[in-house]
Amino acid sequence: MLRPRTTRRPIRWHIVVFLAPAVLIYTAIMIIPLFGTLNLSLFTRGEGNTREFVGLANFVTLFTDPRWSSAFWNATWNNLWFFIVHMLVQNPIGIALAAILSSPRLRFAAFYRSAIFIPAILSFVIVGFVWRLILSPLWGVAPNMMDAIGIGDWFSPWLGQESSALTTLALISVWQFVGIPMMLIYAALLSIPDEVLEAAEMDGITGASQFWKIKLPLILPTIGIVSILTFVGNFNAFDLIYVVQGALAGPNYSTDILGSLLFRTFFGFQLQLGDPHMGATVATVMFFIILAGVSLYLFGIQTRMRRYQF
Repeated sequence: MLRPRTTRRPIRWHIVVFLAPAVLIYTAIMIIPLFGTLNLSLFTRGEGNTREFVGLANFVTLFTDPRWSSAFWNATWNNLWFFIVHMLVQNPIGIALAAILSSPRLRFAAFYRSAIFIPAILSFVIVGFVWRLILSPLWGVAPNMMDAIGIGDWFSPWLGQESSALTTLALISVWQFVGIPMMLIYAALLSIPDEVLEAAEMDGITGASQFWKIKLPLILPTIGIVSILTFVGNFNAFDLIYVVQGALAGPNYSTDILGSLLFRTFFGFQLQLGDPHMGATVATVMFFIILAGVSLYLFGIQTRMRRYQF
């Protein structure tokens, strides 16, 4: 008895051709440097400027040696607080702005969207320099503006105080990037079919109740993506801290985060000599922190999140 001939599916070479340039570029600028950094963290500088394999000794030094551990744990806690401020301030404001701007009754919505999103495309140098001028106690406009509305006594040099410098920088970052979660959530709100909203209105669910009971559950996957992007972005942060507070992340390292610690450790600064191996160790720890956070979201949260397809 003859078996039916099975037809082999043709290989779609056009997919390989179109993907190859992106894969090669990503491998060259991301994958190869990543493995190079992981490899560099397993060595140390020996006699005669040679490399000696030490395994995980650099990580033990980073976590336990008082010369390194105090700076590392201080930077880690500061980075965590930097992320928490963004999660508690930036993302809720982004959701609120998206909900307001998605209302069909709002006039000049396009202008408001553009005005809120413009800071996200500005250079860190411009943002940092402008906010240093605004908050300066000597020539800044903030003291005069607060005097004009009767709260001048509340002003203090927030960027110069250890207790408030990091939170102030986090709020500046929130001001700059709140447009990104706003636009992502705004797009998710617009993708909700009109039939769903009309059915909710027929059931008497309108206004704020409609947002909390209908729209918010439907955009939870987008909010999850915004949250993990916020996590990755904040644990990769460096530019704003360096522009406003310098490589030493003053005052007294109160604004030091993992990115600024990596910069000083790897390249050196002032009297501190650069150590590429310890710098690679800090970078590797940053990578695993980000990997752990992303994995927790992908396998612990996203897989259990209910999705709606329209």
